[in-house]
Amino acid sequence: MATSIDSTLDELRSAMRNPLTGLPDGGGGSGRVRLLVGAVLVLLVLLLLVRPSVAYIEPGHVGIVIHRGGGGVDPTPLGPGFHLRNPLMTQIQEYPTFMQTLVLTRESTEGSENNDEINVNSVEGQPLSLDVSMSFELRGDKVPQLYQTFRTDVQTISHGYIRQAIRQSLQEVVGNEEIAAILGPKKAEVVTRTQANLQKRLDPYGIDVRQFTLNEFRAPKAVMDAISLKNVMQQQALTAQNELQKNTFQAQGDSIKAAGRAKAITAEAEAQSRANELLSKSITNTLVQYEMAKRWNGQMPQVTGGAMPMLQLPGSKNPE
Repeated sequence: MATSIDSTLDELRSAMRNPLTGLPDGGGGSGRVRLLVGAVLVLLVLLLLVRPSVAYIEPGHVGIVIHRGGGGVDPTPLGPGFHLRNPLMTQIQEYPTFMQTLVLTRESTEGSENNDEINVNSVEGQPLSLDVSMSFELRGDKVPQLYQTFRTDVQTISHGYIRQAIRQSLQEVVGNEEIAAILGPKKAEVVTRTQANLQKRLDPYGIDVRQFTLNEFRAPKAVMDAISLKNVMQQQALTAQNELQKNTFQAQGDSIKAAGRAKAITAEAEAQSRANELLSKSITNTLVQYEMAKRWNGQMPQVTGGAMPMLQLPGSKNPE
């Protein structure tokens, strides 16, 4: 097609330089008409080829300018908006720079229709199946280099190189941990270390990992049953230990209370003894008789028998 156009243009330029000799049939009028018709056809063809000379880049994307002749790529991407280009010599490939999420699971309802679960081995050598997800963004200034490296779209890169990078990062982290630790106290640490490892792998390609999540963890049933039994036994031991501590604290409390009561009784007894001692020293016969006299109401005691009771008042003498 390009050869035909060039040939036509050459004939047109030759005819315009020498209109008389450039006419094929030697006639002035008809030759000019044919020349004009040829020129119009060439212009129409050029217009059809050059028509899509304005490219539009969607917001949240950048455009990679690919040169058809040598296959090279401009190091600077095109931003969102309208851009003029030569459609014969250049091609523009759009790449998204907004946040995307890659879901890798064995379920066909998420991610892709295939089984995309990640399979690794624990430090015990047990096979593990993981469902994970990763949110990431492409740095716009690195997109041309990303295209030069992979020569494909983001979706293919995600389920190819990025998926493999996730598997390698998980193997390096999970492969050094026990299954019980991954399921329990070290789960958050495993996720953090995997994300850091993954960022280091993807950083040269301008891929920023925003979030990495371990959604589901599957191990052989025998291993999971053993871990569950171990957890139950540990819980029972912890309960027994707590009960023992509770009883120990209660016994110590009772002992302290008993010691306090004994001390209080001893103090009370000592105080009573001291009071009695002081009281006994202060009581005399004269004081007793005086107190009896103060409390006598003047009535003689009512008693049976013929004898008359005798009441001895203070200072009185017994009859002889």
